[in-house]
Amino acid sequence: MTGRIPQHFIDDLVARADIVELIGSRVPLKKAGREYRACCPFHDEKTPSFWVSPAKQFYHCFGCGAHGTALGFLMNYDRLPFPEAVEELAQRLGVEVQREAQSSGAAPRPAGDDLYALLGEVTGFYRSELARSDKARAYVDKRGLDAGSLERFAIGYAPASWNEVLKKFGHSDDARRRLSESGLIIERERTPDEQRRPGEGYYDRFRDRLMFPIRDARGRVLAFGGRILDQGEPKYLNSPETALFHKGRELYGLYEVRQSRAAIKRLLIVEGYMDVVRLHQAGIPYAVATLGTATTPEHLKRAFRVASEVIFCFDGDRAGRAAAWRALNNALPEAQAGREMRFLFLPDGEDPDSLVGREGAAAFEARYAQALPLSEYLVQHLLAEVDVTHADGKARFVAQALPLLERLPEGPYRELLLDRLASAIGVSAERFLKIMGPVSAPVAEGTGPERRPAQRTARSAGRGGLLRQAVQNLLHFPSIASRISAAQRAQLAQVDAPGVDVLKLLLDDLDARPATNAGQVLERWRDNPIGERLARLAAAEIITPDALAAGNELATAVQKLLELEAGARLDALLEIARGTGLSDDEKRELTTLMAARPRGG
Repeated sequence: MTGRIPQHFIDDLVARADIVELIGSRVPLKKAGREYRACCPFHDEKTPSFWVSPAKQFYHCFGCGAHGTALGFLMNYDRLPFPEAVEELAQRLGVEVQREAQSSGAAPRPAGDDLYALLGEVTGFYRSELARSDKARAYVDKRGLDAGSLERFAIGYAPASWNEVLKKFGHSDDARRRLSESGLIIERERTPDEQRRPGEGYYDRFRDRLMFPIRDARGRVLAFGGRILDQGEPKYLNSPETALFHKGRELYGLYEVRQSRAAIKRLLIVEGYMDVVRLHQAGIPYAVATLGTATTPEHLKRAFRVASEVIFCFDGDRAGRAAAWRALNNALPEAQAGREMRFLFLPDGEDPDSLVGREGAAAFEARYAQALPLSEYLVQHLLAEVDVTHADGKARFVAQALPLLERLPEGPYRELLLDRLASAIGVSAERFLKIMGPVSAPVAEGTGPERRPAQRTARSAGRGGLLRQAVQNLLHFPSIASRISAAQRAQLAQVDAPGVDVLKLLLDDLDARPATNAGQVLERWRDNPIGERLARLAAAEIITPDALAAGNELATAVQKLLELEAGARLDALLEIARGTGLSDDEKRELTTLMAARPRGG
């Protein structure tokens, strides 16, 4: 199951999907003209404001703003990551997910379905061993885990043996290879002249440990975490990286969180498997854990697909605070308006497992009031590092803040944090920026190079409306992109107006990869910064009746944009001519523009 899913397959999948049938299988829809409506499944309402368009293959709620394609609905309603949503939709349509081939030098891997099946069987084996082991049951009872938690999280026990899994599941060379590929057994080093019988030379990775299956969004076991019962090191042992398992992407407990049909307002990120299980058992069913690694941007991308608020929970000791600071640094690229991240530090010597067991869910959740917003934790951490009562300390504070600000995406959150940093050292935001110098920002992928700024003229006044009209027509009727020639697309690159880069990107993409509906177009821009803007435009209604009229309007809009740009450039050259004078190239350009100028213009 490795390899990237190609865009052409996603295009075809969205084109073949029936969004009305998909959503209708989960939400009761009623026909309303050419569209369908219902009460929104993403927020409480009595009057329906949730609309589904079969023509656009797109849904939109005018109440809460939720919107998307068939894939987006699976991600939001079933709380599936994108690859799993693609697999689910493909399964509904009876097609196999296509994936791009790995490099030719890569060793062949067993089929993903075989590994999932094997890991599922081993999970059942571990669970049966827990039921048989007095020692393991006594440990579970001592830790306060009830039967419901053992069932919900499929917790098991790996016997204190070097080869129980190997004996039960490794009956052939191919079976042993699959066990090795899935991280369940380890091959011993051998000497050059050593001879072995089949099955010799391997041993079980997990021995005498409580076993926690790590599951993907569809509930399939990817890997395991094992907790030692008695004394020993390491306390926790995870499966290695495999074809299925990448610890920097997975959150333990996220599958169990997604099983709740209730709205999930927040996720609580903790550090241990036992913490997650005890929190769920106590009545906090939104706890997840990283898998022995710092919280990564990929972890947060997955978390924010489920909830808009994330609370990081750490021990209050030095190690906990160091882990929190690493988490903050990794979280900065995901900090943006509409998302909330806070940091909760527990009393020294406490962890979520022990604390919730002693004080209960209500008292534990009351501690959230003490959690620091990301911005406040960042400022407090920097203030603890330097003395800002003098100029040298303030300069050092600014120097330490600069690389953190550069990790933030541009937008309101970054501006507000800048204000907070400035106030922390008693200067204005303008003064803070002057001390700091220019802050670089990651260039948004696919938005094109920066163009030279140009003076605005009165001719720019109508461009916003023209651009909006052109992009909306393209989204509603993607086939009309063919009405714009390659020469016109090239000329659009010279038009200086906000949004024209989006129009050109759409035209270029649709020229190279034609689409049939808005859903296909929007899926191509899912992870691009302009995706949300396009989705808002797709949700808006237009009065253009059909593709023919939309194509005519698009051609007219593009022609007007080019004429406005030519007029603005002509005015600029005439102004230069009256002042410093024109170069030879500018004179030739002026002559061309004058000749092309419409009569009476």
